[in-house]
Amino acid sequence: MTSPLPVSERLGSHIKRAEQALNAAKLAAVKPAGLTVAQYAALLHLDEKPGISAAALARLCGVTPPTMNTILKNLQERGLIDRTPHEWHRNVLEITFTDEGRTVMKAADRRAVRVERALADAFTDDERATLADLLDRCVTLLDETRD
Repeated sequence: MTSPLPVSERLGSHIKRAEQALNAAKLAAVKPAGLTVAQYAALLHLDEKPGISAAALARLCGVTPPTMNTILKNLQERGLIDRTPHEWHRNVLEITFTDEGRTVMKAADRRAVRVERALADAFTDDERATLADLLDRCVTLLDETRD
């Protein structure tokens, strides 16, 4: 039986291939710093929002809270982050960088930024804006479809 929509015409296949290629390039970039892409993403968001909770970090990184707890446990065991009880909410652990964690994050980010810049440089300003808009439309539509 022939599929009613060939794989070559399925946008999801193209988006998935792009995501896989980006993840592979990012892994190659952050691996010398001893990080996975998921660990790097967590540190990147932590750098932007010091003291963030694990639940909020999980939402930003697009992973489940149990997955984020595993990521954070591994980062903490490596001495890259600290998790301490929040001053007012004792059941919430605030996440902060250690000095080594900040050094590792900066080293990984320098390499990851090269990937992002190379990707951005492949498009004109208008094309980048259009691509971002189109991907945002995909996300919006897919979120609505799921609900």
